[in-house]
Amino acid sequence: MQWSDALGKSHEQYQGTPRIVSLVPSLTELLVALDLAEALVGRTGFCIHPRQVVRRVAKLGGTKGFAIDKLRALRPTHVLVNIDENRREEVEALSGFVPHLIVTHPLTALDNLTLYRLLGGIFKRETQAAALCADFAREWSALCLLAKTLPRQRVLYLIWREPWLSVARDTYISRMLASAGWDTLPIESPVRYPQIDLPALAAEADIVFLASEPYPFREPHRRQLATLLPGTRSVLIDGEMVSWYGNRAIQGLAYLRELRASLADATFTVR
Repeated sequence: MQWSDALGKSHEQYQGTPRIVSLVPSLTELLVALDLAEALVGRTGFCIHPRQVVRRVAKLGGTKGFAIDKLRALRPTHVLVNIDENRREEVEALSGFVPHLIVTHPLTALDNLTLYRLLGGIFKRETQAAALCADFAREWSALCLLAKTLPRQRVLYLIWREPWLSVARDTYISRMLASAGWDTLPIESPVRYPQIDLPALAAEADIVFLASEPYPFREPHRRQLATLLPGTRSVLIDGEMVSWYGNRAIQGLAYLRELRASLADATFTVR
């Protein structure tokens, strides 16, 4: 049996003992959830979950600008990459000595099911992948059920400050939020992570979310924003729960359900 990655490249089930390098934090976490921790030989410095497991795995730098020579020395059979998180030219440089490059690009919450089956199939972890699919389906149904009972809202999801950056609707983040009934602003954007006119879009939003990553928004930033934009309803949000795919998406769906319910029930002194 074969499985296709995000570029349409077919991958067969690997019959040897895999040596896997993951250049994507969420995929590193997913490999561990699939009981592939022992096969993981390299990661980025941003691959921090689960901490007790990954700290023994060699670090190769960032998702961009990773150390190719160190990676080569690990003799990986497989390298996992992502279209958004890794530079194309750096990934292409690996093709000369890495037997199997697996390219991923989840764009919707439901793409996680394909991702589980892809890695589970290639690395003989079909049972673990099926369990993740079942857990995902349960949380997805619960979130969709809640979202249907509440009015849709417009939200501004901030990922950076000065310049202020948000997310376009064709991103994984935006589509995760949409599954909870939150439609992101701007409605249209020529780029996936646009620089925005903060006062203008905040005025259109029911809620302004300040994400914990990549910029680490904290409570002081929320208070500053309240002063800068009086009347704005701003909320801190865990960026990992919204932007990390893989097994973290299962927790993310539950997190969004709880957050959506709590904000619907909360009494705010501002709009």
